[in-house]
Amino acid sequence: MKKYTNKRKKNLWSGRFAEMPADHMSDLNASIKFDKELYKADIEASICHAGMLTNQNIIKKNDFEKIQKGLLKIKDEIKNDKMTFKSELEDIHTHIETRLIKIVGPVGKKLHTARSRNDQVSTATRIWAREECIKVDSLLKKLQASLLKQAEKHINDIMPGFTHLQPAQPILLSHHLLAYVNMFGRDRENYLSLSRHNFSPLGSAALAGTTFNINRQETANKLGFQGIMRNSLDAVSDRDFILDILNLCSLIFIHLSRLSEEIILWSSSGFNFITLSDKYSTGSSIMPQKKNPDAAELIRGKSGRIIGNYVSLFNVMKGLPLAYSKDMQEDKEPLFDSIKTTKICLLAMIGMIDSIKFIPKNMRLMCSFGFLNATDMADWFVRELNIPFRDAHKLTGNIVKFAELKNLPLEKLSLADLKKFNPKISNSIYNALDIDKTIRNKISEGGTSPVNVKREMILAKEKWLK
Repeated sequence: MKKYTNKRKKNLWSGRFAEMPADHMSDLNASIKFDKELYKADIEASICHAGMLTNQNIIKKNDFEKIQKGLLKIKDEIKNDKMTFKSELEDIHTHIETRLIKIVGPVGKKLHTARSRNDQVSTATRIWAREECIKVDSLLKKLQASLLKQAEKHINDIMPGFTHLQPAQPILLSHHLLAYVNMFGRDRENYLSLSRHNFSPLGSAALAGTTFNINRQETANKLGFQGIMRNSLDAVSDRDFILDILNLCSLIFIHLSRLSEEIILWSSSGFNFITLSDKYSTGSSIMPQKKNPDAAELIRGKSGRIIGNYVSLFNVMKGLPLAYSKDMQEDKEPLFDSIKTTKICLLAMIGMIDSIKFIPKNMRLMCSFGFLNATDMADWFVRELNIPFRDAHKLTGNIVKFAELKNLPLEKLSLADLKKFNPKISNSIYNALDIDKTIRNKISEGGTSPVNVKREMILAKEKWLK
C-alpha cells in the first residue's frame, strides 16, 4: 500500500490528503485576517469544553490542567501581540490548537475530542456576538440619554414639523427629539429579542453529534447560554442569529441616517437651526469659510455598507443545503464590520447630539412662513361653525390662496377679509391661529402639546434610562 506523506508542514486535516493546498487555495481558504477577533471567545469555550471532558472522565484531570494553562498562555500572547499568524493555518481556531500542542505537547491534541470546528466556530461566534451586542445596547442607551437631555433643555422651543420636507405644522423641538428616542428604543427592544438565539451548539460536533458521553448542558450553563440547540444539524448550520444582528445594525443605521440627514439640513444656511461643534465638522481645502457636517455625512454614507452586509449574508445563506458549507465563512466579515461600524457611529452621534447648539429663534421664525396653522383654522371651522371637515378643508384652502396673494400669514388677515369667506367667522379664530396655542391645543395622546411631551419624557426616562 502506498504511504502518503507531505513534505510541507501538515495541517490539522492532512491525513487523508497526498498534497498540500495550492498557495492561492490557502489564501482563498484562510480567514485568520479577520476571525482572530474570536480568540477570547474561542479560548473561553475551549477551556469549558475541556473541563466538561474531564468531568465526564473522557480526559484526565492533569490533562485538563495542562490544556487550561496552555490556553491561558495563548490568550495572553494574542492579547500582547506575541502570536504570529499564518495563512496556512487558516483560522484563529487552528492557530490556537496548533500553538497549544506546541506548548503542552501531545496532550493538546486531546482538546478537540467530541467537537468539530463546525460547532466550535458557531459557539465562539455566538459568545463574541452576545458580548458585542451588549456594548451596542449600552451605546444606544447613552444616545437616548443625550437626546432626552437636549429635549429637556428645549422643552418649550417651537420648530416647524415637516412632511415631504415642506413645513407642515408647528411642533415642539422636544417632541421631535423624542421621536428618535422612540426609534432607538425599538432598536433596543430588537436587541433584547436576540435572547431567543442564546443557545449553545457546542457538542453537536460536525453535524450528527458525537459517540462520546458528553454533557452539553454543563458547557451551555458555564458559557452563559439558556440551554442547548436541540438539533445537531441546525446547530452547526444556523446563521439566523447573525442575520438578526445584521438586521439590527441595519435598522440602527436607518435611524442614524435619518437623524444625520436632519442634522445636515438643520446646519445648512437655508435652515440655520443648529450650530455643530468643531469636533464633528471639517473644513474645505479651498474655501476657508466652510464648516461641513462630515460626521453626519459619514454616518449617513456608512448606512449603505451596513445594509449591504445584511443583504450579502442573506444571499450566501439562501441556497445552502444542510449542514455546514464553507460558504458560511462569509458570515464573519459582515458581522465584525457591522458591529465595529455601529459602535463607532453611535459614539460619533452621541458626541454630536451632546455638543449641538440649537437656535430656537430661527426655528420659530420658519414657523411664520408656509401657513403652518392652516389645519388649526380648518379645525376651528369644524368645531365652532359645525362645518364638515372636508368643506372646512376647502374653505381654508381658499383663504390660504387669498393670504398668499396679499403676502400675509393667516393670523394677519383682518376679520373683515375673513368674513368675506364666511360671515359667521368671529374674533375667536385668532386664538386658534396663535402659534403657541396651536401647540397647546394638540391634546390628543402622543401629540406635541407641552403636557403630552413632558409626560412622554418622564415615561421615556423610566423605560429606557434605568
